[in-house]
Amino acid sequence: MHNSILSAIGNTPLVKLTRVFDDLQFNLYAKLEAFNPGGSSKDRPAFKIIRRGIESGAIVPGKTVVIESSSGNMGIGLAQACSYYGVHFICVVDVKATLQNIRLLEAYGAEVELVSEPDPVTGELLQSRIDRVKSLLFSIPDSFWPNQYANPDNPLAHHHTIEEIAAQLDGKIDYLFCATSTCGTIRGCVEYIREHSLDTKTYAVDAVGSVIFGNVKACRLIPGHGAAVRPPLFHSDIADDCIHVTDLDCVINCHHLVRREAILAGGSSGAVIAAIRRVKHLIPEGANCVAILPDRGERYLDTIYSESWVTEHFGDIAHHWQGKLEAETCATATY
Repeated sequence: MHNSILSAIGNTPLVKLTRVFDDLQFNLYAKLEAFNPGGSSKDRPAFKIIRRGIESGAIVPGKTVVIESSSGNMGIGLAQACSYYGVHFICVVDVKATLQNIRLLEAYGAEVELVSEPDPVTGELLQSRIDRVKSLLFSIPDSFWPNQYANPDNPLAHHHTIEEIAAQLDGKIDYLFCATSTCGTIRGCVEYIREHSLDTKTYAVDAVGSVIFGNVKACRLIPGHGAAVRPPLFHSDIADDCIHVTDLDCVINCHHLVRREAILAGGSSGAVIAAIRRVKHLIPEGANCVAILPDRGERYLDTIYSESWVTEHFGDIAHHWQGKLEAETCATATY
């Protein structure tokens, strides 16, 4: 029994995966963050930030306007929390936001502000979104910026994520794989692991074309995976290792995950599975390996799970499928 929908955030299931890889010699578990009521891991920091703001007086329901930039999940998590507390929320999105996510935001009562042009200096839509947030904060009295990219409550919320996993596995987490964007999830998990002296090797999973770990910036198609601007929450030892995954890797492994395990998950979940595939030969027999799967696949029905979209961007995926999976199996992790 929960006192509110927001109290149902967290304590998501940990499910053992037995079919996604052939001849698996270690224990592979998926932390299914899609079971949060708003549908993603971002429910955790969204709730924590809004609740902290209300408790501190920085957010006054019925008076304060919350304004944030989001490509999808964080915006939906904030819209859910703001709806519950009676706080007006403006979500600044860009032209890459899916129609489904915009409708979800609006269903929760959020006001959607669309940015259509990239920043003229950096050429990035993210910077343009943040600039719009700052402009709105200046023009709207009693406004509040959660600033998911720098707010310490973002990683703090994910201390509970890894705490739950540790409890579910009696403290034995040998390997943890986590996708990166704002770096809130990976930072929070690593902070908890180090503070509690857990013997866990952490892999950050980043996108090819993302600048978070110093790679060259390039076009990316999967929203919420990687970043065009290194977030302030990043620090150089945020993980033990990093694996870069392409958009095609995400798509192939999302399809593989749903066909093998019947788990319909989002793009960054496919990235995490692709990363594990690449280094699974390095994971010893009997080890406990955990993959954090951040969100639901329903939000990607018009992209990753759309045959026409996949064909438009990658051609006939069937031609890529088997060879790509075999190649990933033999590859090694690199920064």
